Amino acid sequence: MRAWGAFGAPASLWSAIWLLTSLLWTASTVYAKNGPTIVVKEFENPPNSLNYFKGSNVVLFQEAYGHTVWRSTDEGTTWSKAEGIEHDKAAALVMHEYDPNRAYVLTRGNVHWKTDDQGETWKTFFTDAYTSNFMDAMGRWMSFHADDPDRILFTGMDCPFPDLCEEVVMYTTDGFESDAKFLRGNTQGCWWAKSSPLFTTGQDDLDKQRILCIVRGGIFSPQEDNRLLISDNFFSAKDADGVIQEFEPNLNGDSSVQGIVSIVEVKKYLLVAVTSRNTAEMALFVTGDTLKWHRAVFPHDHPLLEASYTVLESTNYSIQIDVRTSRRLSNPMGTLLTSNSNGTYFTRNVEHTNRNLDSFVDFEKVSNIQGIFLVNQVDNWEEVEEGKAQKKVKTKITFDDGRTFESVKTGDEEIHLHSVTEMNNVGPVFSSPAPGLVMGNGNHGNHLKGYWESRLYISDDAGRTWIEGPKGPHKYEFGDQGSILLAVRDSEEADVKEIEYSLDHGKSWETAELPDGLSISPWTLLTTQDSTSLKFLLTARKGSRASPTGFYVFSIDFEGLHEDTCKESDMEDWFALVDDDGKPSCVMGHTQKYRRRKKDAQCFIKKEFKDPVPEFSPCDCTDADFECDFNFVRDGDECKPAGPIIAPEGVCKGDNPGATFMGSSGWRLIPGNECKRTGGDQKDKQKEWKCSDAHKSPNTPGSTEVEHTQTPFEGDFDRFDKHYLERGELDEGDSETIIARPYKALTLKAGDIYITHDHGKNWTKPKLPGNEGIYAIVTHPYVKDMAFLLTREKKVFYTVDRGRTFDYFEPRDEPDTSLERAPLSFHPDRPDWLIWHGKKCRSKNDCYLEASLSTDRGDNWETIKRHVVRCEFTGSSAYRFRNTTQIICLARAREDNEDNNPLQLLYSDEFPKYKMSVALENVSNFATMAEFIVVATENRTEGTLNAYASLNGRDYAPAHFPYNFQVPHTNAYTVLDSSTHAVNLFVVTEEEENHRYGSILKSNSNGTSYVLSIAGVNCDKAYFVDFEKMLGLEGVVLVNTVENKGSDSEPKRLQTRISHNDGAEWGFLPPPERDVEGKEFSCYSKTGDESCALHIHGYTERADHGKTYSSESAVGIMFGVGNVGPILGDPKDADTYMTTDAGLSWKMVKKGIWTWSFGDQGSIVVLAQRNTRTKTISYSLDRGDTWTEYPFSDTDVVITDITTLRSGSSRNFLLWGHQGDKLFTVNIDFSGLASEPCKDDDDRDKSDYELWSPEHPLQPNGCLFGHKNYYLRKKKDRKCYNGYKLRHLYNVENCECTRQDFECDYNFELDNHGHCTLVEGLQPLDPEQVCKENPDEFEYYEPSGFRRIPLTTCKGGFEADKVRTSHPCPGHEEEFERKRGVSGVALFFAIVLPIIFASLVGWWVYRNWRGNFGQIRLGEQSGLDSDSPLVKYPVVAVSAVVAVIGAMPLLIGALWRNVSSTIDRFKSRDSGGRYSWLRGSQRRYTTRDSFARGRGDYAIVDEDEGELLGDDSDEEV
Repeated sequence: MRAWGAFGAPASLWSAIWLLTSLLWTASTVYAKNGPTIVVKEFENPPNSLNYFKGSNVVLFQEAYGHTVWRSTDEGTTWSKAEGIEHDKAAALVMHEYDPNRAYVLTRGNVHWKTDDQGETWKTFFTDAYTSNFMDAMGRWMSFHADDPDRILFTGMDCPFPDLCEEVVMYTTDGFESDAKFLRGNTQGCWWAKSSPLFTTGQDDLDKQRILCIVRGGIFSPQEDNRLLISDNFFSAKDADGVIQEFEPNLNGDSSVQGIVSIVEVKKYLLVAVTSRNTAEMALFVTGDTLKWHRAVFPHDHPLLEASYTVLESTNYSIQIDVRTSRRLSNPMGTLLTSNSNGTYFTRNVEHTNRNLDSFVDFEKVSNIQGIFLVNQVDNWEEVEEGKAQKKVKTKITFDDGRTFESVKTGDEEIHLHSVTEMNNVGPVFSSPAPGLVMGNGNHGNHLKGYWESRLYISDDAGRTWIEGPKGPHKYEFGDQGSILLAVRDSEEADVKEIEYSLDHGKSWETAELPDGLSISPWTLLTTQDSTSLKFLLTARKGSRASPTGFYVFSIDFEGLHEDTCKESDMEDWFALVDDDGKPSCVMGHTQKYRRRKKDAQCFIKKEFKDPVPEFSPCDCTDADFECDFNFVRDGDECKPAGPIIAPEGVCKGDNPGATFMGSSGWRLIPGNECKRTGGDQKDKQKEWKCSDAHKSPNTPGSTEVEHTQTPFEGDFDRFDKHYLERGELDEGDSETIIARPYKALTLKAGDIYITHDHGKNWTKPKLPGNEGIYAIVTHPYVKDMAFLLTREKKVFYTVDRGRTFDYFEPRDEPDTSLERAPLSFHPDRPDWLIWHGKKCRSKNDCYLEASLSTDRGDNWETIKRHVVRCEFTGSSAYRFRNTTQIICLARAREDNEDNNPLQLLYSDEFPKYKMSVALENVSNFATMAEFIVVATENRTEGTLNAYASLNGRDYAPAHFPYNFQVPHTNAYTVLDSSTHAVNLFVVTEEEENHRYGSILKSNSNGTSYVLSIAGVNCDKAYFVDFEKMLGLEGVVLVNTVENKGSDSEPKRLQTRISHNDGAEWGFLPPPERDVEGKEFSCYSKTGDESCALHIHGYTERADHGKTYSSESAVGIMFGVGNVGPILGDPKDADTYMTTDAGLSWKMVKKGIWTWSFGDQGSIVVLAQRNTRTKTISYSLDRGDTWTEYPFSDTDVVITDITTLRSGSSRNFLLWGHQGDKLFTVNIDFSGLASEPCKDDDDRDKSDYELWSPEHPLQPNGCLFGHKNYYLRKKKDRKCYNGYKLRHLYNVENCECTRQDFECDYNFELDNHGHCTLVEGLQPLDPEQVCKENPDEFEYYEPSGFRRIPLTTCKGGFEADKVRTSHPCPGHEEEFERKRGVSGVALFFAIVLPIIFASLVGWWVYRNWRGNFGQIRLGEQSGLDSDSPLVKYPVVAVSAVVAVIGAMPLLIGALWRNVSSTIDRFKSRDSGGRYSWLRGSQRRYTTRDSFARGRGDYAIVDEDEGELLGDDSDEEV
């Protein structure tokens, strides 16, 4: 394990301070008599990350601030600057992981340095992509192949726009001798499968080539969309069809998994951590070859949570993981779990392990010895959990791989040691390769005390017995295979003047003074990685730790202290493990013996760079050498089946139920165990099984019936407050949790809290840790495992496990219950980060809100800002252009409640490290929607509002509305759903209270420039808007518009409009021909028009604003309540309609108003008649083609709502209603209708699923945003259920670019002809800015008025931003001419050949003049003589001209093909300027596994599409 020093944080590599380093060229040396030689060098900046080239005396380090790279060839005695490097550009020093001669110095650009001779010489290499500065890429810029040092992956970034960057990965197979090649974009890390010497796929070709990448869903996508993709051909096409060779492995049985967070290789295992929506719980998948994957199974009470587990140093035969189990995050504790040999089943090893807030665990193995490790446990864990005490930590050690533990002692006294959670040096904490030698800082007593109260302890028998060393905490190291123990007292002040060393395993200690009487504050102490050297390096501060004035590097050399080299008589046999009687013990079937120097021998081993090699002797097999076989789990002393028994190939093929076979006993010898089998039966001897045991037990037969369970609720209530706590997609449980509470609408009197874990079949009252009354229930918007029960006091109850247990925290202040807004704000990625808005009062009438931050779920709070309106987390891992910890606040400019105290918008990128800074003044409000932050500011003079937008949360640009969009007094904005990466902004244009409406404006990609999408959109008095998106699909939107906009004297006449391209074009809903009874409507229109269409009641009329028309799980299906006619009618006359093709056609399904819900991912649709006395519900299993009535009650009741899981994955529904004055719920269970899960198959005829692609009626090719989507839906006639969450978006085909893939460039506006023209009085951006921002770009284009929408996925076709003349970038004229010029050969074929062809055509015309031209009647002679010179030569000339004109397309085409092919060859061979390989590919991605590659995200409809907006573009507002 390695630790960063105090000045070694990775972020310092990108420090903006570029100081030049100077070395004080004076070297002081101390030659102590019979002591070590000490040489010191002084440096101005901290010596960051000292690195030995393995097996040599050469050391490299880089100054933390000055960035200079220094080299020593004699283990630090002398130093010189690395030659051949521009040190001011050096950003990071990276050592090759597997080649002891190579290292790399990375810059922030794309030209770097490398060495293959341990830093003696350096050469430049080119990566094309610039070094990534994403925080999650820090330290993992390079990934090395374990077998081939020339194979390296480089993590860089591409920034097509200043605030929009994505990660890209480059690769080399020749050690960067040639330029790096593009591997893949939009990644979150790539790794060689062979990244560990012990890991293998089992196939040489795969070991050589296979690469695994975490691929993001898009540039704005959350990590829940990440996918794992594997390629054996560098993510490039193998065949001429251009299909990328990549695939998505089936992590979870026969299905792939989304939500990949990280990949870790541990010894011979590869681990993939996966998260999913709605939960902090994670899953871990394990493989030993990348071919077969297994999900790791953990004890049910130790779930894997985000940021709560740590993969520890493991063995070759098991994985160790520590999982946080404490509820108190400020005092974290964990449980150590150990896997079986294939990493699939984990069992408890150690409870109450000590962890810190950074997820480090006090756990360390003794180096090179199997079965021994030390761990720190919290002794008073119960008091710590209750928040009554601080931790009391004890140190334990095991000598049998964790089966038993004992105290660490000196004599009879317990000692306790500081471990990994308090790293104070680099390298392992306790041990080194020196056999059996262990040291640590600690103390005697009942528990571990503070670090500065500790002293040094030493053991030379791998931790079984210990002796005291020097007093005080020390930095320590081992040399000459343990012959030398070196210690330097640690101190925060510069008061250390000497070092201490022992040559007899710590029995006695000598001292040596530092040169020139220096006093230092030690920083790090290290030696070679194998601890075989006689030399050590000590780094130290000149001055105190808090205020250093310089830095030292000391070389400490023990050469010459003893002249003798150890003889055989000076050595002894030492067994790594012995029992209480001192006899060798067995671990993994063998004993382990080392030869090492006797502690009192007067000699040094002097075998530099030769690791001590143990000698193994086999032991007889015992029970400890066996573990449970695959698909068996430990139950006491037995291994019991956890799945079907694996039968040998060829047996159990018949139908004989009594047939048997010989199979696993349930036990197997632990892989890698070397025990010697003795006579008699062994635990893994095969046993007889029945063939019925080898088959997966069939599913419980379906009852073929729908079932229901009714539950009454007591009390005088008429409403339910209900909240679903939905489990994550990877949760293999079947719980479906709801928290509910009945209340009285008129008085707001509420009843008790109820909870169900089986979707309403059984309800219970949860046990809360207090009796304070609950006034509100708030669920975590991002993690559905968590819910918060708010009291009116300074106490909040909460659950993190979907209501199974409850805890509480105490905020600083009580909530302001008069506000409609909840007092809590939540972070999208960090579930335990909370913002609390508490009410503080200086007097009864002088109160304000104070925002406080907790990063440990309420254990501790820090004030953010006083006098706030609200604060929000705007940071998210989905938005890499914004700091992930960013907070913005709306707060008063002064800390008072005066009327003239305006509001400000403030932000902090990393609170409390950076205080809140003002971004905007005179702010009215702000809203966050997708990646945008939209702010309304007040013009107090005119009484109007102005809109601003930002992506990064720091810089805000004003919103530019269309020039023909004039609103004299804008005083209301509504930010609508903006999930397609543009802001949909509703602007009120008519303020009359009963006739209020406005326009929807759609922004460009950064939210600043707007185009009119549709005018006259209906809104209510609270400015809620009739705007509805079809969930699960791109670009389908419904709005209600006011037909009689100019009439204030009559009620609004509303019409429903629909868009299939995200607001670019609008149409009417086509009405069905007949109603549910088969009767014709009073009017009909095939496509819907102003006189006859279907109209739907919208958002403003909805009783429950949380109820949607559609569901993400039911792709293409939408319900609505409305009528057929010219306008929307009265709600009481409305009927229920449905579409299954995204609104292209509609059908009436029920008379009257019904409410709906979608289950089994759209396979089950349930309708219930709302607020009408009824006994039945209606359901459909074929997307509304047929309906079945199901009676759920014997008497008439009133249903107010029907609900199910928001994900739509459940087959259970819950009716909420009342009978008289009594509330009740009814669970409706459809599980009995199907017992077999649906199966997908590449053969669509065999598959239970079909591919469906929505058609866009106004775009013939069906493309939107540069691609065409295909969705997976269950076939209507299949009697099965969806056994796992479908990835509905099955395939994407990219399209050629069209006008719709471009938007108006900066300072350009859309004119009436659909062209982007320069705004009068403004200038276009300097086109040469492209060259300045991208130094490697060789050309720029004159402004065309267009720019490509950043996220469109179109390829080739019409590129509107490149239609004007191109020019060379300054300094790249030769490159431009070379790559844009046309060769002489091309000119010959393009010009000379067409002329020759034209001449031949002219001659042919001349030869055939008489017989083929001009003759229109038989028997009539021409009046012209073809042989006449007046005819002959003009005909030849004209014919030639005609032929040349006819050949012009050939000429132009030839020229264009020549240029294009030149460009294409250039693009494929070289980047053609920075990152052109990201945008120049013409490959058509048409495979299921490759559609996400390079997709980016769904693009936006640009502001230039106003020409498609019809009459609305010209309406006056």
